[in-house]
Order: sequence, then C-alpha cells, then structure tokens
Amino acid sequence: MIVGMAREGRTDKQIAAQLKFPFPYLYDETQDVAKKYGAVCTPDFFGYNKDLKLQYRGRLDESRKEPVPNARRDLFEAMQLVAQTGNGPKDQIPSMGCSIKWKGSVE
Repeated sequence: MIVGMAREGRTDKQIAAQLKFPFPYLYDETQDVAKKYGAVCTPDFFGYNKDLKLQYRGRLDESRKEPVPNARRDLFEAMQLVAQTGNGPKDQIPSMGCSIKWKGSVE
C-alpha cells in the first residue's frame, strides 16, 4: 500500500496510469484507510507478506526531493527480502515527506 503521491499538479491516478502500476489504484476519499493504517506522511509505504502481516514500513529510498545516483532502494530491497523469506528487514528507516492534510482538521 502507498499513501499519497501527487506531483507537479498530476493526480495519483494519473501518475499510476502513466507509470503503468501492476497493482490496483485505490483512492481513499474519506481518509479512513490511511487513519486505520496509521499513515503520517506522503508517501508512506507499507509492505506485507503472503500472510498479510506487516513486514515493512519505511521510505522508498535514500533520495529526498531530488534523485540520488545509486541511492539505496529500501522499499525494493525490503520487498525482495519479504518475497524470499516472508520477513522484512530488521532495520527500517521511516518515510519522510509532507504531513497528511486530514480533512476537517485545522492546521
């Protein structure tokens, strides 16, 4: 599951179509799903094993706003490990991004 990814005026759905994501794109209109998962920023990545047990919650990679050449691909590596062993990495670095703008809240 990925929480949030709008960039440069494009919607999540447009980005998902452009990048041809091989998984369903869902829009959380009420933000109930994000709240239940405990999402705190965008993007926030959650990786599960075949038993639907959370194995990874962390960043995409070591890049920030700009790509970093040869950046460590945390999410990719974590999900490879989950696919091979059923377990995520012991050490995980949290996602960092914009805080979620919760509907109905005053900031």
